Amino acid sequence: MERAEKRYLELLSQSFPSAAKASAEIINLSAVLNLPKGTEFFASDIHGEYEAFSHILRNGSGSIRLKIEDVFGDALTAAEKRSLASLIYYPRERMELVLAHADDAAAQAWYAEVLPRLVSVCKRAAQKYTRSKVRKALPDNFAYIIEELMTEDRDGVDKKAYYAAIIEAIIRTGRGGDLIEELCLLIQRLSIDHLHIVGDIYDRGPYPHVIMDTLMGYHALDIQWGNHDIVWMGASLGQRGCIAHVVRNCARYGNLSILEDAYGINILPLASFAQAAYADDPCVAFGLKGDPDLSDAERELNVKIQKAMAIIQFKVEAQLIDENPSFGLQDRKLLHRIDFEKGTVTVDGIEYELTDTVFPTVDPADPYRLTPEEEEVMQRLEQAFVNCEKLQRHMHFFLEAGSLYKVYNGNLLFHACVPLNADGTLMETDVYGAKFKGRALYDEMERYVRAAFFDADPVMRKRGRDLMWYLWLGQGSPLFAKSKMATFELYLIADKAARKEVKNPFYTFLNDEAVMAGIFEDFGLDPKTSRIVCGHVPVKVKDGEDPVKCDGRVLTIDGGFSKAYQPTTGIAGYTLISNSYELILAAHEPLESTRAAVLKELDIHSSRSVIAWMENRMLVADTDKGKMIKGRIADLEQLLEAYRRGEIAEKE
Repeated sequence: MERAEKRYLELLSQSFPSAAKASAEIINLSAVLNLPKGTEFFASDIHGEYEAFSHILRNGSGSIRLKIEDVFGDALTAAEKRSLASLIYYPRERMELVLAHADDAAAQAWYAEVLPRLVSVCKRAAQKYTRSKVRKALPDNFAYIIEELMTEDRDGVDKKAYYAAIIEAIIRTGRGGDLIEELCLLIQRLSIDHLHIVGDIYDRGPYPHVIMDTLMGYHALDIQWGNHDIVWMGASLGQRGCIAHVVRNCARYGNLSILEDAYGINILPLASFAQAAYADDPCVAFGLKGDPDLSDAERELNVKIQKAMAIIQFKVEAQLIDENPSFGLQDRKLLHRIDFEKGTVTVDGIEYELTDTVFPTVDPADPYRLTPEEEEVMQRLEQAFVNCEKLQRHMHFFLEAGSLYKVYNGNLLFHACVPLNADGTLMETDVYGAKFKGRALYDEMERYVRAAFFDADPVMRKRGRDLMWYLWLGQGSPLFAKSKMATFELYLIADKAARKEVKNPFYTFLNDEAVMAGIFEDFGLDPKTSRIVCGHVPVKVKDGEDPVKCDGRVLTIDGGFSKAYQPTTGIAGYTLISNSYELILAAHEPLESTRAAVLKELDIHSSRSVIAWMENRMLVADTDKGKMIKGRIADLEQLLEAYRRGEIAEKE
């Protein structure tokens, strides 16, 4: 035995100090390999729509309804099954409604009816997991009771009185409601073994912070950063281009409450500046997106703040472009191309009439200089973002749970694209003087993102911050995937030709097996068995677009969680469910509201289509976790052999 190998086995022996304990662990791990693979759940482009996302998470995209059907079949009516499902999704809210006018006898009868039903569904949800894993998921206050109820043998008679006494005592002591809530939450947890968020939690919708709080308490997940996430990460570090976008976008969608109420970012200095600088300006090109529930005064303020931040954004971005010539964004400096007398702007050699010609803070002789008032606004915003504890906590969670891409069980997960050239080859992007493509580009850019937060060198931290802004809008960014960010044109030029953002050729080649195979191979994956799961570009289902590409090898799952995109997609989001038997794509219709779901026992209607059937049921042995377990078993078998040969002494 080599010295290094012996040292490793001696370290391993500290955890398994005898042949008996090593053998027991080998037996346990070998058994685990033969369990069914846990259910994976994929969602993308949530964009702050907490209610819809939360509901889908609570019902597992319909998987809980299927478990209820499996357990009860025709034993319950459709209304009873719908009521039970609604209770599992929203236990506390449904109990308040059901029991609001019930006397003690009616309440006890309801508890006695519902509790056994929930236990049955819970047993069904837990059946693919080890008892140890289920035990770890049990709530502390009810762990013993739930475990006893879940191990009930319905065909046996010896313990019938015992189980009946447990339920009767729970009801009699007033703990029935608490137990019901814990059982419902346990069913939700067991229905999804691992959650994948394929980018864009932030922007547009009003509750990204609530989604982040939910995810921070989730039992198993990973996040692939989207372009709307990365720009918030940059803003949290005081990166001016990122801050300008974040504030402008919140105003554009009437969601300034995200800054003020959710994160405590004081926008009063900005509001005062915007009202003063644009007091008599109708801001004709800066109407709000969607139909936010705002008063006339609030709407006017949002419009003025949006314009104020847009002009500031054009200025600070120009400064960043000059500081970072390798980004190749010189053509995005457009303020100096305005003819202020004629009210036109020249873009790509073509002169366009401006939709808005009121620029009180722009000096034609020095258009990219911030006025003293704009500079003060930006300094205050920088301090507010950097010093917001809650925002910092959420962004550091992104670093802990997230990455630019992930390879998981043969799936390559990333938000937008792998940048390609027009001929389908991997496109090189200049990152501070060095060129990278494919997986190497992702790795290098992620290195800089983490450096922005943690590197001791201030130069590296600044490079990381600026690169996060580039990731938001750069042509070579794997998160942006377009020719340009046409913010200026969208506001100030009516001609749609000037506004056009050309998608990276990646999207042209989504059905090209050879090109996709090249991407899989670059990431070290087998093109015959692997899949890409991505989002970013809404799938126009209403126009007949199919999210399933390349014969099922590529799945684009941005279906429009964001209400702003639903007219484009025709649906209200996709989710992808991978269980041990099949891969299912669920397309969701809009949720009326959480309140309606609770009051009327409504659910999101989802159409489910099977993308792939497994030839053989997928086991833990077939997963990445299974590979790790097999390696662990091999190490333990070496330790066991060393014990038997006397090369390592047993410690018991």
